[in-house]
Amino acid sequence: MPRDNKTPLIQKIAKQAYIIFKGLKSSANGDSKLFTDKQSELISLMSALRATDLKIAPRKSKSSSGAAGLRNPPVTYMHICETEVFSMGVFLLRTGASLPLHDHPGMNGMLKVLYGRVRVRCFDKLEDHLTVNTIPPHFDPPLAPHQSASLRRSKFRSVTEYSENSGPCLLTPLRDNLHQIDAVGGPAAFLDILAPPYNPDEGRDCHYYKILQTVAEGERDGKNNKEQHGEENEKEEERWLLEIPQPEDFWCGGEPYPGPAVSI
Repeated sequence: MPRDNKTPLIQKIAKQAYIIFKGLKSSANGDSKLFTDKQSELISLMSALRATDLKIAPRKSKSSSGAAGLRNPPVTYMHICETEVFSMGVFLLRTGASLPLHDHPGMNGMLKVLYGRVRVRCFDKLEDHLTVNTIPPHFDPPLAPHQSASLRRSKFRSVTEYSENSGPCLLTPLRDNLHQIDAVGGPAAFLDILAPPYNPDEGRDCHYYKILQTVAEGERDGKNNKEQHGEENEKEEERWLLEIPQPEDFWCGGEPYPGPAVSI
């Protein structure tokens, strides 16, 4: 088959994403056979994408904290396109910036790093709300009574680092849907595809979470070596998450997208 060198790569990605996710629009399961059969071409296209294809130059290393961080958002977003099937844009993270632990309810996601490195920590939600048979442990520090309704059980899935040479990170409504994205060692940027797009009126709104520590974990880990001991023990472990408002130290600004126009 002749190679199409005239169509921008980002246009090919958008077209393939539309084809795949249009078939999933009415499906609640992102692991359906249609997605499995057709995702390989989209993965191949996204794996080849680089910052230069979008006319984006890597940013200089500047911390998101301090005086400059108070004036500038830690994360900015370049909107590329949005249809009823999917949305696509670029997130740019300053040095030390993070997209806090959040979810994409009922949505598929694909993330492709354009420059820098990001660490993606993923969880699976085990249930939406506590039931009468679910007895939560004691937490350290204790929760207020009204916070019980915001508790969620989850399972830690993985923590993986991605660079521009990595393939895309794949997220589905059932797998790795809760995740945190951290810039590692400097600024970073990644292409982000969500299908279908966020729509609070249809139940697709972003929620933020924090990981809770139980009293038993506090006794096991101790106050001084929690971080050192934690990653060794958290893989595939169940974790308790608390839904919280958007963290005060996180906000997302906007900036123009400089790359090739995309039409669907």
